[in-house]
Amino acid sequence: MSWITYDQATIEDLATRMELRDPNRRAMAKVVEEIQSGDGREVVCDLATGVGKTYICRALIDYLASQGVRNILIVTPGRTIQRKTVANFDPGSPKFVPGANYEPIVITPENYAGGRVGDALHDPDALKVFIFNVHLLTKPTAKTSRTAHVTDEFIGTALYDHLRTADDLVVIADEHHVYRSEAKKFHEAVRDLEPRALVGLTATPDETDRKVPGRVVFQYSLAEAIADQLVKVPVIVYREDGHTDVRTQLADACHLRKVKEETTQDWAEIHGRPVVNPVLFVVCQSIEEATEAADILAGPGFIEEPGAVLQITSGSKEDALEALGDIENPDSPVRAVVSVNMLKEGWDVKNISVIVALRTLASETLTEQILGRGLRLPYGERVGFSMIDSVDIIAHESYRRLLASKDSLLENTLPQRATPGSGAVRAAGDGGAAPTPFRTETETQGMIVFTGEAPVRDGGYGADVPEAVFLGMADLEHRLAEAGAEKKQIPQSMKPKEGAPVIKFPSRRLLEKPDTYSLSFVSSETVAAEGKKFKHAIEVELRRTAVDATRGIDDAVTTFTQEQKSATATQRSLPIVKIREDLEDRILNLPQLKLTHDEVEHAGRIVGAFLGAAIETDDEDNTPWEEARAKLALSHLERLVVASFRQKLAKTEHEFVTVSIPPPIQPWPGQTMPKMQITDKVIRGMGYTGWDSSILPVVYFDARSTEVKLANLMDVSPKLKWWLRLESRGATYIQLDNGSRYFPDFIAVDVEGVHWLVEGKSDAESSSESVLAKKAAAEAWAKEVTELGQFGIWKYLFATEGHLSQSNSWGILLTVTGARG
Repeated sequence: MSWITYDQATIEDLATRMELRDPNRRAMAKVVEEIQSGDGREVVCDLATGVGKTYICRALIDYLASQGVRNILIVTPGRTIQRKTVANFDPGSPKFVPGANYEPIVITPENYAGGRVGDALHDPDALKVFIFNVHLLTKPTAKTSRTAHVTDEFIGTALYDHLRTADDLVVIADEHHVYRSEAKKFHEAVRDLEPRALVGLTATPDETDRKVPGRVVFQYSLAEAIADQLVKVPVIVYREDGHTDVRTQLADACHLRKVKEETTQDWAEIHGRPVVNPVLFVVCQSIEEATEAADILAGPGFIEEPGAVLQITSGSKEDALEALGDIENPDSPVRAVVSVNMLKEGWDVKNISVIVALRTLASETLTEQILGRGLRLPYGERVGFSMIDSVDIIAHESYRRLLASKDSLLENTLPQRATPGSGAVRAAGDGGAAPTPFRTETETQGMIVFTGEAPVRDGGYGADVPEAVFLGMADLEHRLAEAGAEKKQIPQSMKPKEGAPVIKFPSRRLLEKPDTYSLSFVSSETVAAEGKKFKHAIEVELRRTAVDATRGIDDAVTTFTQEQKSATATQRSLPIVKIREDLEDRILNLPQLKLTHDEVEHAGRIVGAFLGAAIETDDEDNTPWEEARAKLALSHLERLVVASFRQKLAKTEHEFVTVSIPPPIQPWPGQTMPKMQITDKVIRGMGYTGWDSSILPVVYFDARSTEVKLANLMDVSPKLKWWLRLESRGATYIQLDNGSRYFPDFIAVDVEGVHWLVEGKSDAESSSESVLAKKAAAEAWAKEVTELGQFGIWKYLFATEGHLSQSNSWGILLTVTGARG
């Protein structure tokens, strides 16, 4: 088969349908770009735990399927991850990943020896996803047998041999770093399969992979994920008195888990969201230590219910593992999980809220494998309340000792700033942003907050980028007090200011392209125009060539040919009824089509239009066609139909969807501060208050030099009545023809009722290809919606740092940007 190609439109469509986070979309695109050669290359994506490697895997499979790939093998390191992966394809499972166009036949060790799977393996059009543990694929030895290498009666061969003969096999290795311990066996098994590509997904790449040039093609660090608010903020909780005994540690953890549960339940009830029960996760070094911790937790003053404490060790029974997989269920009784260092990978749940590691708090405790169990956000996004948006790590070391070891703690979440010439900074386009540098630490009311510059997508840090909180350290009493304060804030709501308008925003959306071909794409007018070419008979000429000979003086004979007047050949005549049948059969049997009743009806319409234009008499039986005309008509009509398919799928069409903003009521943001406290940086995720003409009382920013300056300028301008900060991932977007979405910064309404779509950009970004494409799309959008007449007058203002430095009023800004028109 032909191998895959890179298609940006398909990637954008997939990202939209599957609601991929930005790093997931970029990772998938990078993988597709790198494996286009189909030469068996091994690539690795390094993404922080909790960002969504599962979605990359599912999206990549859908992309490959759209390109004709039909055999994909997902290799897992153990049964826990294998079960989770199978559940990702099961629509009845809470772990199901929705949005894919292609539904594969999932083949596992439990079901591959069966008739249905055997049929699928022999069907070249069926999308097959094999999910197997690595041990099943390695070659059998004298002491071990491998069922994948045994001939199966339904398949007719060994499953491993079937995979070897597939000429489009792609292998996806989940938790890729785990296979390093058996690197030789793993690579031998995969190499023997001769896949077109091997894609590794991991949060902690092995150093061996890092050293191979071009192996790790995409990186997205934990620091970036925290700064982009895709995961929770880790908070180290300590005691001033530094008590380190196990009972005190567990008691404090239970207390904090309980208050976080109360906060979460209150928030969920008020906002109509499902209840997510926070769970305590205790990591032990031995079975004896785990048993002791579980007994303490089940006793008085702790969790108190034996059924609410789940102990997981290497000897755990099946029912315990099932209970572990069910802890996200609101009906699950489990409130604490005690583990002996065996849940570091593959256990992906969203409700681990407090972590206790019964060992010295050092670098090992904060490794991503352990910390990662609590990083996932219970509601998929931050909600503005620390008790829900953070994972607390109980560390009963003294305050002074924690401060002394802060560099060790930060090393695991904040990469060190690269020194010039070190080569550690990734260039733009290498698949990720530059490493996030540690910036400041602030001590307030017993809480130390470590902040740094938030990552940006242009590969470096500009003169003005937002700050983000990466790590917190808090005294236990302070955390409990904060929980109480948040409980009082939860019932509050945010409404637009009195008298503020509801803005009707015409969001440009691409119409969904059909994912299958149809004869409905073919217009009768186009077919009739083609049919007119066949009104007249087509004669077949018999070429006549005479062969003669002459004898020369030397008695040599020379032969030669001479063309004679041609004659008309006799052709077989075919009745129009037969012509009609042949034309319908030809287009209905095109490989792009699925035969349905609707397609049969469309075929009749198309052929009717074609023959209606080609035949001048109503009596079809009296107008037979000669064979040459019939043959040429078949090929021409087929080419016309196929060309219509391509034209339809290549054409981009759009519509305008009216979005009313802002909503009449929404949750009150959890963290706010007066706008007067903005200094040299804004804090990502912080809401700023104190505005006069903002429609909403709380506003969020990403950049001070553009967004904050625009907000301040609009807020005091007498030329403007209202302005509104738009959500960066809301419904107010303009969709470009390539499928990507442009989310502008603001909407402003002037005193004449003109709506302004406003964008601020740094000087460095303003000339980039992607920014200029969005600018052109917005200008075209404003012109089109204004001409439609039903949305009022819209204009677009694009302001750079340079424009803003020259402007101290809205009027001057319109002049220097040329936005007046």
